[in-house]
Amino acid sequence: MTRGLNKVMIIGNLGRDPEMRYTPSGKPVTSFSVATSRSWTTTDGERREATEWFNVVAWRDLAEICNQYLSKGSKVYIEGRLQTRSWESPDGQKHFRTEIVADEMIVLDHRRESYSEPSADDDDEDSEEFPF
Repeated sequence: MTRGLNKVMIIGNLGRDPEMRYTPSGKPVTSFSVATSRSWTTTDGERREATEWFNVVAWRDLAEICNQYLSKGSKVYIEGRLQTRSWESPDGQKHFRTEIVADEMIVLDHRRESYSEPSADDDDEDSEEFPF
């Protein structure tokens, strides 16, 4: 059986301060949004720009580091994988959320610092449900 590849790398700015919470079993998880922008020139010579927003989730030590060192507006490099979660609201409506589960984070706008999450191949803590 061949293995697939699920790898995402983005550079952008935080749209809000990180929010750190804890799972019922006590594992820290931090979420934040990152905006990436691209620009191009149309065939008419008009300059255009588009912004894409990504929801990012970091677990364990990386969650604590992101919460400590990042804030709204921070320029950051995030590397991780895409994951889609689903849940049902009390009114029975199905919801989906696609997010980047971060494995590595580098702060780009001030002190150059890099943080990596230890490999989670041996335990699947990142799949634990969390209340948001």
